[in-house]
Amino acid sequence: MSIDIQQACDAYQRHFKAVPTVAARAPGRVNVIGEHTDYNHGFVLPMAIEHDTVIVGRPRDDNVLCLYAQNLERSAELSLEQRTRNEQEPWTDYIMGVADQLVALNKPVSGADMLVVGDVPVGCGLSSSAALEMAALVFFEQTGGFKLEDAEAALLGQRVENEFLGLSTGIMDQFISRSGKKNHALFLDCRSHAFDLIPAAFEEALFVIANTACPRGLTASKYNERVDECKCAVATLQEYFQSSGSHLRDYTMNDLLACQEMMEDIPFRRARHVISENERTQQACEAMRQGDAALLGALMNASDISLRVDYEVTSRELDIMTAIARECSGCFGARMTGAGFGGCTINLVHRDAADTFCTHLLHHYAEATGKDGDVFLSDPADGACPLAL
Repeated sequence: MSIDIQQACDAYQRHFKAVPTVAARAPGRVNVIGEHTDYNHGFVLPMAIEHDTVIVGRPRDDNVLCLYAQNLERSAELSLEQRTRNEQEPWTDYIMGVADQLVALNKPVSGADMLVVGDVPVGCGLSSSAALEMAALVFFEQTGGFKLEDAEAALLGQRVENEFLGLSTGIMDQFISRSGKKNHALFLDCRSHAFDLIPAAFEEALFVIANTACPRGLTASKYNERVDECKCAVATLQEYFQSSGSHLRDYTMNDLLACQEMMEDIPFRRARHVISENERTQQACEAMRQGDAALLGALMNASDISLRVDYEVTSRELDIMTAIARECSGCFGARMTGAGFGGCTINLVHRDAADTFCTHLLHHYAEATGKDGDVFLSDPADGACPLAL
């Protein structure tokens, strides 16, 4: 675990003048491959990372949540009887949203004094929000004496974002934060929610996450554009094949090529990315099972090119960072990860070359962009869980 639990407990005692009795953690995540496939009912392959959000606290006898975010040095006092968003302290919405969804499920939720601390980088696509949601859920499970199934927990987190926060997000982030396993990635079917834990313990390689220091820039309008362009491609495929297939998941590359002349260029390229990305994601599972870092790296490179050329969601900084990475000795593959237009890249790097790779990448990235990036080394981590105090 990346957070010192004793330091968190000490901070709690200083702030609340009491000893915490309950603790929970949940990790951030990075997507190894499978980008912009989720809302097309496709496949994703994320892994939990070794950076966590931790909540320590103790239950109260009333319906008040007293919250303190140590990283922000911000406090808030909320009533569980008025489960609404807080414009002054928006970070609390993720915790209140979890409580609200649990109440809707008739689960016992009571007040608590809670301290939140974490080291999941914020605003760069590593799902600090999902980590907070899943840590809050594990905390409430302990104080309430219940436990949700993994898929139910992930769906609850998605509803927090869709219904409580009004954000159009998929289920991947919450699923991997809840269900990740050390030395495994998680292959998730975004239609059925079936999942499989894929061994990802490469003897000679590890993942390096690199932050461009450019906040994610995929606005709602750009996101909705991509969704609509995929729907346009599906409509043409349905017409051509007289098919009921509702999403790009339902079609093959041969299907797409068969009706290329009927389809406008942009919907065609969007569909080509999604269909080929689904294929790459399934191939990546086999590469991981075989411990074939070279094959996985090649699939990551192909994914990045597809995201740049066909889906057009990279940025100058992302393209510079992945290009530098691929020139480095010991790099098997590099790709942007997340929604796009900023955020992070993920790189598969030979363990013996990791230090040199990080130094080279950050130096040449700063030379090319004038920006100071950052790097995080991580093997796949465990998902959310209670912590012993």
